[in-house]
Amino acid sequence: MTEKKRSMPAIWNDPDDAPELTAAFFKSADLYEGNKIKARGRPKAVTTKEAVKLRLDADVLAALRASGEGWQTRINETLRASLGLAGRV
Repeated sequence: MTEKKRSMPAIWNDPDDAPELTAAFFKSADLYEGNKIKARGRPKAVTTKEAVKLRLDADVLAALRASGEGWQTRINETLRASLGLAGRV
């Protein structure tokens, strides 16, 4: 006959023992405001941008990317200026 499996682990851990409070523990912990979980990360923008597919000449794209980080934002600003649109809404 097969041996019955134990419902309790062989080594007893006191359920009242608190886990070690390390930096990793706090980094992964949920943040609450009252009884609601507070969202992490960047807050939602009042106006959001729309993702589009745009085909550009290879040399134009290479020059834009070579201008460094923020090249997509600069494209948006250049288009707004060329269309005579006011600053960010």
